[in-house]
Amino acid sequence: MLNSAELINLIEQEKYSIEIHKHKALFSVEDSKNLRGEVKGTHSKNLFLKNKKNNFFLLSCEEFEEINLKKISNSLGFGNISFAKEKYLFNILGIKPGSVSPFALLNDTNNVVSFYLEKKLHDSEFLNFHPLINTVTITISTNNFIKFMIENKKKIHIFSSIEKMIIKTYG
Repeated sequence: MLNSAELINLIEQEKYSIEIHKHKALFSVEDSKNLRGEVKGTHSKNLFLKNKKNNFFLLSCEEFEEINLKKISNSLGFGNISFAKEKYLFNILGIKPGSVSPFALLNDTNNVVSFYLEKKLHDSEFLNFHPLINTVTITISTNNFIKFMIENKKKIHIFSSIEKMIIKTYG
């Protein structure tokens, strides 16, 4: 499994321009509010979810998006979902709580996690995600993020929480 340094090296080797921001450990959107103004781009809230059939989902939404799991589940057809336990987070994505981000999908070698990126993030010029650790934030252009994920064989479903549907799928 990749660690944070290996992930950053991989992104840079593939010639993607990123900004790296080191900071104290952030465990929630509330913790990260102090970075506003210092770090450009849209900040995210990332949820690692599981349904009763042991299907896994990673949802990345704009940080202030109000998420109703029941409504999201109904609109995207997930079934009865809840937050996945820490053991799944570590065993599948190789990360600890507070470090959830789409970059962790690179550690999902069996592609068991379905990834959903909310339209507000998709429409942003720059995105901010943790690179497998919550003491660093990476800023990357949205276009480069999507290209990077596709090049690494990850499928991205763009969904609208307002329209309650998948708008587009990459990969």
